[in-house]
Amino acid sequence: MAITVSAGFDGGNIVVRRCDRADDIELSIRRDAHSEFYQWFHFRLSGARGQACTVRIVDLAGSAYPGGWPGYRAVVSADRQLWSRADTGYTDGTLTIRLTSAADSVWLAYFAPYSMERHHDLIARIGQKPGVTTRVLGATLDGQDLDLIELGDGPRQVWLYARQHPGETMAEWWMEGALDRLTDPADAVATALRAQGRFHIVPNMTPDGSRRGHLRTNAAGANLNREWAAPTPARSPEVVHVLAAMDASGVDFAMDVHGDESLPHNFIAGFEGIPNITDRQLALLADYKAILAGISRDFQTCVGYPPSRPGTANLTMSTNQLANRFGCLAMTLEMPFKDAAENPDPAHGWSPARSQALGRDCLAALLEVVDRLR
Repeated sequence: MAITVSAGFDGGNIVVRRCDRADDIELSIRRDAHSEFYQWFHFRLSGARGQACTVRIVDLAGSAYPGGWPGYRAVVSADRQLWSRADTGYTDGTLTIRLTSAADSVWLAYFAPYSMERHHDLIARIGQKPGVTTRVLGATLDGQDLDLIELGDGPRQVWLYARQHPGETMAEWWMEGALDRLTDPADAVATALRAQGRFHIVPNMTPDGSRRGHLRTNAAGANLNREWAAPTPARSPEVVHVLAAMDASGVDFAMDVHGDESLPHNFIAGFEGIPNITDRQLALLADYKAILAGISRDFQTCVGYPPSRPGTANLTMSTNQLANRFGCLAMTLEMPFKDAAENPDPAHGWSPARSQALGRDCLAALLEVVDRLR
């Protein structure tokens, strides 16, 4: 059986350069449309049963985050349900993946994919839960729906949103964990949170980039997390729609969920450099991070991005814009593409299950500060 490599599916991204022998497969990554970003890959390797395969992904020195490749291991799955880490090495701009498959076809990816089909299943499933409403905020440039989930009866306005960068799929796995907990009628944390707040949840901010297999941008090549100061319908309708809904509801708490290519840690980035910063905001941010570190053994506060100097925050980024605009507690949660160094898992690395667990833990931490948000 001939070996083939393909990526013509939801979230797929690869360019086949050579695929004549199992031990000499050469690939590269297609750039996001209208941009120079590239790092996300997701492809199917077929006809590989029982063969020792060597897959080389080349030209990575010019990728979006070349510092993310050393120490990284690709994920592989035969059933597209359980993703394990493959034998992977990186040298001089080439990522080399070695595997021997027990199945005719295996799928390989930068992180466990979260397809648009699974996204629609999530919207449908959560939308059936008591007290939950779902609505479409508007259309993307490719004509896809931008989904919003709402629940809770309390006065505090809580916004959770993910996948501004579509290749950061761990962010929607986080959302799945958070939503499952938040809609569980038997969960005491969820019950208390629903009584204290009104939740507005956007599980996927960039459906077009997700379906197209982009790392960081939407269909226009816009990095949505640089569009929050002055979004436009032509370039970033997703931010236009979400920001309008936020202006209508107000915001007391906002969490923007991401993944970081290089740092093998879970951490939170804040808003320290915004012009309108208050001591109250800073105290809430410090308390939330400390509480989450006490709840989750996967979360830490020692390693992260350096805070901006006073008055120098980039207000095109959502966390800075929302903290400055609403005077709220806003933050960016980052999870690793690699593994969490504090609690490594040699078989799976950082994974969908651990992302989901962190989503649940972030809600438990929110409960400890929610009564101070107003």
